[in-house]
Amino acid sequence: MTVRLPLSATLLASFLLASVPAAGAATACGTGGFDAWLADFKRDAISQGISQHAVDTGLNGVTLDQAVISRDRSQKVFQQSFEAFSGRMVPPRLTRGRNLMKQHGSVLSRIEQRYGVPGSVLVAIWGLETDFGVNIGKFQTIRSIASLAYDCRRSEMFRGELMDALRIVDRGDLSPADMRGAWAGEIGQTQFMPSSYIKFAVDFDDNGHRDLLHSAADVLASTANYLASYGWKRGQPWDPGTANFSVLQQWNKSEVYSKTIAYFASQLEAP
Repeated sequence: MTVRLPLSATLLASFLLASVPAAGAATACGTGGFDAWLADFKRDAISQGISQHAVDTGLNGVTLDQAVISRDRSQKVFQQSFEAFSGRMVPPRLTRGRNLMKQHGSVLSRIEQRYGVPGSVLVAIWGLETDFGVNIGKFQTIRSIASLAYDCRRSEMFRGELMDALRIVDRGDLSPADMRGAWAGEIGQTQFMPSSYIKFAVDFDDNGHRDLLHSAADVLASTANYLASYGWKRGQPWDPGTANFSVLQQWNKSEVYSKTIAYFASQLEAP
């Protein structure tokens, strides 16, 4: 999920990302170094209504992560065939996926009632994105996004993501220390960017927090909310060429990846 960068998941980063120019040092937008940039950003965040507490806890002590900049400038395009990719990703996850569908059957049924998205589709995404929550990533989310916002290559986009990361802190969903994930800022078990977290995360377990790191109910329902918001059609197929397949392509622009979600979901439903 998610603001879908061409880096859909920690687990798949080495697969999904044609070489771009060799990595170099971050290039600041404007004058001054990272500390001066960060001080200016803090003032801007306060002016946009983010609390002083969220700004302080989220940004105090944050430093530039050159490793993130290097990764951003050395991305690769997805080049595997559907047969190769699905053959690599689906069979090892089928048994676990089917077991999880049974384990979370009640929750998945309630999610489908509310959002119209079958549990098989949600579990397929869950498995492909982070191996069902096992590989969510270890990068400090706020540090990663701040580094990418400071660098001029995609500064405006990541500046917005950084604001939304602070809003997640501000509304009490996650603490800055908990916010760890993929190198470009994806958070949680189905890898939402902060902007998508703000738009689509739901508190499905009713504990007062939209927690996409620890709560399977919140993870699965939020993923369903994302797909429903892009027009998922209840009770309709999701094969390539259908309206629902087009929704899967909103999740990930790669046709091979979307086809793999669809195939995985169909396999999960097979007798």
